[in-house]
Amino acid sequence: MVLRRIEKGLGLIAGLFALAGGVAFAVLTVVTGVSVFYRYVLRAPIFGIEDVTTMSLTVIVASAIAWAAFHRGHVSVNIISIFLGRIFTRFTDAAGRLVSCAMVGFAAYALFVKGSCGMPCGAMTSNLGIIHTPFYYVLGSAMAFYAFLIFTHLLIGLAHWHGRDPNEAVD
Repeated sequence: MVLRRIEKGLGLIAGLFALAGGVAFAVLTVVTGVSVFYRYVLRAPIFGIEDVTTMSLTVIVASAIAWAAFHRGHVSVNIISIFLGRIFTRFTDAAGRLVSCAMVGFAAYALFVKGSCGMPCGAMTSNLGIIHTPFYYVLGSAMAFYAFLIFTHLLIGLAHWHGRDPNEAVD
């Protein structure tokens, strides 16, 4: 099925996000270790270290959003199915996915709009002057990925309307 192939391709993209997050985590670890050494052993703090750690954390958060979205790491509470059954949750799942897709898509749009302003809006770090634009775009890309994944799950759920939805939360 085409939707399953799309979902598999999204898994590869989630892996790339995870790779970027792993690199950012390694950078954050090294920067923190060097910073602690300089601050407490050499008594010479490194100027701008907070800027580098903040930007590294932005990449880590973006990769965590994409990875957790694909691997169903976000919290889900499925109470409706206990009381009303699968017949009713077909509708609530579709409505929930549609609303979620719209909200996450709007968040991605807002990140791209905010990120496109860049230096004229003062979107840069305080010490080193690192422009936030690429980091807004990374976060926006992670949110756009999540919105597209939710939309794909909506289509898969509609395709399995009379059967078991493979992306439904498991009790």
